[in-house]
Amino acid sequence: MARFTRIQVIQKMNETGMVPLFFHSDLEIAKNILNACYKGGARLMEFTSRGDYAHEIFGELSKYAMDKLPEMILGVGSITDASQASLYMSLGSNFIVTPVLRRDIAIVCNRRKVLWSAGCGTLTEIADAEELGAEIVKLFPGSTYGPNFVESVLAPQPWTSIMPTGGVSPTKDNLKSWFDAGVVCVGMGSKLMSKNDKGLYNYKKIEDQTKKSLNIIRLLKKNYNNSK
Repeated sequence: MARFTRIQVIQKMNETGMVPLFFHSDLEIAKNILNACYKGGARLMEFTSRGDYAHEIFGELSKYAMDKLPEMILGVGSITDASQASLYMSLGSNFIVTPVLRRDIAIVCNRRKVLWSAGCGTLTEIADAEELGAEIVKLFPGSTYGPNFVESVLAPQPWTSIMPTGGVSPTKDNLKSWFDAGVVCVGMGSKLMSKNDKGLYNYKKIEDQTKKSLNIIRLLKKNYNNSK
């Protein structure tokens, strides 16, 4: 069962502006990545369900976060049907992210008042997701559409909250382009999850890049609010 309400989740997305995302089949590595992001200031994490027995890893990670990282809002991404969403919600997922718009997922998440974010690529899909109760829509893959697409969507629909995933990197120029376009949050995966020359995760760099990205976003949001 989710520990955080959908309102708390959307507020934290708006407040911090970033959702790190990753998957790893090794529980200890997954814990280390979660710890690194938490130390860097992240309070949201999307565990992407992309491997065999991923739900077993998530279940243990969820219990670990509850015990050791009490402020971490842990959710699940790459969810493709309602049964999968229900399984992860029973394991404590606080939000559900999908690569496409699925009505069946919207229904089971709304039934349990768990925030869900649908992957959308057209204005019609975004409008359909909002009619189903989506508080924030995932623009995926973000690299395909870019910040100009966000600006075009917000022109007729300024109430829409968009989170691009894919094509987001922990640099000032990249983050500025997205937040200047009007996104409320970004999802960041491989560009954030740094590895060393041997292909092993560099946890200290992940922590540092998380902190750096959150600080950049904080300043961008502050400047935007001051300009209103």
